[in-house]
Formats: sequence, C-alpha cells, structure tokens
Amino acid sequence: MRFIYSLFLFIVFALTSCETKVEVGRESKVIFHNTHEEKKVDAPFSDVVQVGDLYFLSGQIGMDHSTRTLVKGGIKPETIQTLENIKEVLAQHDMDMSNVIKALVVLDSIEDFGAFNEIYKTYLPQKPARTTFAAEALAAGAAIEIEVVAVK
Repeated sequence: MRFIYSLFLFIVFALTSCETKVEVGRESKVIFHNTHEEKKVDAPFSDVVQVGDLYFLSGQIGMDHSTRTLVKGGIKPETIQTLENIKEVLAQHDMDMSNVIKALVVLDSIEDFGAFNEIYKTYLPQKPARTTFAAEALAAGAAIEIEVVAVK
C-alpha cells in the first residue's frame, strides 16, 4: 500500500508544476491549479488538480504556512492545523469541508488514531469515504498527513 501511495504521489508530482489544462475526453479537462501559498510556488506538485467537478487536493500536514514549521504539541494540534490547511485550499476554489467526499489519512503512529479521529469528525460530520493507515516517517517529521477529494 505504501509503495502504491508513493507511486501515486510521484506521478501527481511529476505531472504538476504549473496551471495547465489537459484534454481527457470530450467533456472533461484536467486543470493543474497553481498554489495560493507564495512560499510553495516552486513546489513540484499542485495543491489541487481538477477534473470536471472533482478536486483532488494534495496531502496537507500540520504546517503553519506563515512560519513554514509544524505546529507544536503533537497529534491533536497537528490534526487541527492539517484540517485548517485543507479548509484554506478548498476556500480558494469556493468550497468548504462539506464538499469533501473522500479522505486519505496517513498517521505516523496508529496509536494516534483515537486522538486524530476525535478532531476529524468535528470537521467532517458528513462522514466522507476514508482510508486511514500508519506509515513510517512523514514529510517534515509530521504526525499526520491528510489528502482529500472534493466535489463542487
């Protein structure tokens, strides 16, 4: 599973460096949206890739984007910041958390599942489809990473 997730991220990263439209079929276009975060402009991935009414958000961690550092305090503050970061990306596309239909959650430690879940359910009460697993060593030493799919 970890290999497949890494391969998926590599493909998304490789395909996304600027806002680009790609024809997928007669009806659908793929749009690689530029980031709204000035400090992430040179990142090798898009914050959002849009296909029709579906928006695929790249994974977010509990990083305070104003300081480019992880929030302190462990899984609960990181989960809150991660979800707030997702809210901010969604807002850039005139959406909110109610638009989320799927989530992929990666924890650094599966022992954090309960604490993370307490906070998660307050942000996504509609209960989108979700996959949760633990992986060793997330980016920037994060305790959690969440990516979502939203529909507009």
